[in-house]
Amino acid sequence: MVRIRHLHFGYSRRALQLENLSLDLLPGRIYGLLGKNGAGKSTLLKNIVGLAFPQAGTCDVNGHPAARRRPATLQDLFFLPEDVKAPAATAHELAASTGAFYPRFDHGAYTAYLAELDVPPAVRLDKLSFGQQKKALIAFALATNTGLLVLDEPTNGLDIPSKAQFRKLVARALGDERCVVISTHQVRDLDSLIDTVLVLHQRRIVLNHTIDELAEQLAFGSLAPGADATGVLYHEASVRGQQVIRPNEAGAFSRVDLEVLFNALTTPQSAVAAYLATHRHEPVF
Repeated sequence: MVRIRHLHFGYSRRALQLENLSLDLLPGRIYGLLGKNGAGKSTLLKNIVGLAFPQAGTCDVNGHPAARRRPATLQDLFFLPEDVKAPAATAHELAASTGAFYPRFDHGAYTAYLAELDVPPAVRLDKLSFGQQKKALIAFALATNTGLLVLDEPTNGLDIPSKAQFRKLVARALGDERCVVISTHQVRDLDSLIDTVLVLHQRRIVLNHTIDELAEQLAFGSLAPGADATGVLYHEASVRGQQVIRPNEAGAFSRVDLEVLFNALTTPQSAVAAYLATHRHEPVF
């Protein structure tokens, strides 16, 4: 689906935002792209959808350079940016005018998504609140049924019930032939939705693991005050005590805490990153 090799990108040649980045994105998965503000998440997504052009390396979608923006590529790709600008049209008018550009656009599914997200279909989108506009465009994005769906900070502007509904709809819309990439700096917004975690830090992908792989290799839990911390890879204070990550030597299942994991991976000389790098065979690009 998406194949990136040794990609370098910067808005100036003196300051790279992405450096020697290699990555494969496969159909049938929901990827969560995590990173701090300014880490380059949006920049990476723009390279994937052909809105930014590598200084070096390649970024291909279905075997073709994304930067060429071939019509056949664009009709099987939908990108929803973080800052949306809703048109002066109703949701139904948007579907009638723009849905035709996507051969698999499903009008029935679009209407159902709007109803589930409580978006009025006959009110001009530019007259709705930002959150309602965002939900209308999320519904449209899902209804395109494109093979590649890229969402940049889609939960910004959504209230808590809408975030929960968003997760349900995206999970339902995933198929074996569809690849979904969602970026966020609000780690918990992707909890229970994604199956593969990508962490972008210091211009590189420092993590590319499925949730199952992480649960198999790492144990997440808490540590009582004064307890033995031998073997702990990472710990941080919380209202529940010390939250810790250990090697999963016992082979027991624990829920992957994405927020604690993200914090662990973005610390200097991360012991968790080092452990994962030495306990998994990574492909050589």
